[in-house]
Amino acid sequence: MSSTFHLALEVGDIDSALKFYVDMLGCESADKELPNWIDINFFGNELTLHASDPTNKPKFEAHHVDSMNDVMVPHFGVHLRRKDYNDIKKRIEENKIGYLLKPFIRFEGKMLEQETFFIKDPHCNILEIKSYSDSEVTYPETEPDITGHPEWGCP
Repeated sequence: MSSTFHLALEVGDIDSALKFYVDMLGCESADKELPNWIDINFFGNELTLHASDPTNKPKFEAHHVDSMNDVMVPHFGVHLRRKDYNDIKKRIEENKIGYLLKPFIRFEGKMLEQETFFIKDPHCNILEIKSYSDSEVTYPETEPDITGHPEWGCP
């Protein structure tokens, strides 16, 4: 069984979305079904970009999730090796894309230490791009402490 993740998004104008995901992020176009949709190889996962009303952009909110910064929700993202992360960051800065949250270090000195930033695509879908300081770490080895979150059934 394949473990490839699939996500479908409304992106407004397909051409501007394609330019962003291919030229800025370095993804590859898997096939071209213009004008309605296109599949993108999003770092080994399938991202399907659907044409939609360019004026009907998604709404997002900032949520304070830790002591570092407010995080935009909803969002999706990718964990990258440091070189790939730095390459994308360089392209974003050279093309003056602009950050929603500039690159910063989260969880400094901890197992999950990472550099991360948030950007938006041309249709305002939010992406988090991150790179762990320890390239061997992706997920914590122990269960996270979710006490104090009654919405998760954890008083």
